[in-house]
Amino acid sequence: MIKPDTLRIAEAHLRACDPKLARVIDRHGPCTIGGSRRDPFHVLCNSIISQQLSIKAADTIQARVAIATGAGKRFLPLHFISTEHETLRACGLSNAKAKWLRALAEAAASGTLSFPKLRKMDDEAAIAVLDALPGIGRWTAEMFLIFALDRLDVFSLGDVGLRNGLNRLHGGGLGGGAKLDDAASLALTAKWAPYRSVGSWYLWRVTESDLTPLV
Repeated sequence: MIKPDTLRIAEAHLRACDPKLARVIDRHGPCTIGGSRRDPFHVLCNSIISQQLSIKAADTIQARVAIATGAGKRFLPLHFISTEHETLRACGLSNAKAKWLRALAEAAASGTLSFPKLRKMDDEAAIAVLDALPGIGRWTAEMFLIFALDRLDVFSLGDVGLRNGLNRLHGGGLGGGAKLDDAASLALTAKWAPYRSVGSWYLWRVTESDLTPLV
């Protein structure tokens, strides 16, 4: 878990290096990222299940899968290894997602995917390992680093919410802002290091908030 003291240090750093983000911090208050320990295998399973689904649909299918596998509140590799493919499909999973969940479970059970080893890797090395798994792309890997491994310095170019928030904050303010290209987005967020995950948390708040002026 990320300690509250670390988050306060991160907020102070972000305030100092980005006055526009400082106003967002004032508006939305202390960051609460990393407030609870989340099981890494369970997080990855939910990420696969949720891909390209609404929150409501994802929650419904996750609940069905939990019942069908006997998982209860926490998915374990055995739950997918011991469950027939067609049983998973009957829960509403696509053929691909059912295969990906089993592949993930087999990798975790065999030790091919080791979460203790993953925790010791630097961000890019961990992303590369995860990105190589079926059904897990770079965006999923980056979200995993932020929310399951409590990494503090991740910004995802592939996250629509983050890009929209950054456009609104630094691309013109009210009404969405001009679209910033990859180079401009990376340059703006580079100064947030080593706390880009915390900056991302505030960008998500920008995306969720109303369209009153931020600057």
